[in-house]
Amino acid sequence: MEETAMNPTSRAPAAAGALLAALAIGLSAYAAHGLDDGHARSNLQTACLYAFGHGIALAALWPRAAGRLARGALLALLLGTLLFCGSLAGGALAGWPTRLAPSGGTLMMLGWLGWAVSALRGR
Repeated sequence: MEETAMNPTSRAPAAAGALLAALAIGLSAYAAHGLDDGHARSNLQTACLYAFGHGIALAALWPRAAGRLARGALLALLLGTLLFCGSLAGGALAGWPTRLAPSGGTLMMLGWLGWAVSALRGR
């Protein structure tokens, strides 16, 4: 199998995915050892779980995304992850309202559905 370097347009979203995964690890450790409030800990751990999983997916899938549908789906996944996880983490760490979490979750679902359609089309 021949290895190819990522082109410049592939770098930023793939790197964002890797950063999400790294941030998730650190915040998960903080949730386990630095939060006494059980509800806040649970919300932060949920945010970390989603950030880690979707970060890995973005880092792995973005370089393989061919076509506008595939890239649009993964960008929706990135934005949804930022909204969902950011809302939960902001609520757990700073007491911010978590009202953006449902919009982020919806975008993540739409992103995965878009990726599925793109995969079925072979693009």
